[in-house]
Amino acid sequence: MAKQPQPISPLKNFFAGGFGGVCLVFVGHPLDTIKVRLQTQPKPQPGQAPLYSGTFDCFRKTLVGEGIQGLYRGMAAPIIGVTPMFAVCFFGFGLGKRLQQRKPDDVLTYPQLFAAGMLSGVFTTVIMAPGERIKCLLQIQAATGETKYSGSLDCAKQLYREAGIRGVYKGTVLTLMRDVPASGMYFMTYEWLKNILTPEGKSVSDLSVPRILFAGGLAGIFNWAVAIPPDVLKSRFQTAPAGKYPNGFRDVLRELIREEGVASLYKGFTAVMIRAFPANAACFLGFEVAMKFLNWVAPGL
Repeated sequence: MAKQPQPISPLKNFFAGGFGGVCLVFVGHPLDTIKVRLQTQPKPQPGQAPLYSGTFDCFRKTLVGEGIQGLYRGMAAPIIGVTPMFAVCFFGFGLGKRLQQRKPDDVLTYPQLFAAGMLSGVFTTVIMAPGERIKCLLQIQAATGETKYSGSLDCAKQLYREAGIRGVYKGTVLTLMRDVPASGMYFMTYEWLKNILTPEGKSVSDLSVPRILFAGGLAGIFNWAVAIPPDVLKSRFQTAPAGKYPNGFRDVLRELIREEGVASLYKGFTAVMIRAFPANAACFLGFEVAMKFLNWVAPGL
């Protein structure tokens, strides 16, 4: 295993992670919109065709009907939330690594890196859950033709007025179920690929841009391979009318399996995988660039 850059600085991870998250949203949000619309489209009546036949049909209809802005619908919520969310995500990963080191120069094993990644998933859920709820509601309202919310802030106000803080945080358990194991896979895969791609005798901090992009993009694919089923359940649950699923995700799971089969848990798979590589490649490249900048301007941070 190639030697990891030492010492680990959770604070630098915090700032660099925030910049990486902004890069991810700009690159990946259009396909996130497609993913949510595919996951939440209503079940067609007998003899009727579904609203969207697939990823490319959804993309075409969105672009034709709403223009390029339709693909970026609801982006204000993740942009507002993504900087602190990814900052906390990378901070949690850095802290998880630091907590498992007995000495500053200890090189962590892959199970330890997985555990550190899972800790980051716990950290981010507090920020992630309300942003995801607002984003999903805004993404589907344009497709339904209704205009209940004028924007992210209006959506948050209405949710709080209707159901209090629980309404804003609806879907938190499912967000945890998605992000804890997926984050472990995300960071472990990225570190594993960086080590594999590092030439003998070199440091992982000297990786070229194409190798960083490849490692980050592939880490995103591994992340979503784990995250898609709970993400489908989360999207359905967060966009459902109040009281539809009194037993939470168990009701959503039973309904999906009964009405649409196991394959329904992988709705939006194509959109997710098309998005995963470029978005996460951009995220990790942004993180590495920001980290090098911080190491240059504040080496003792």
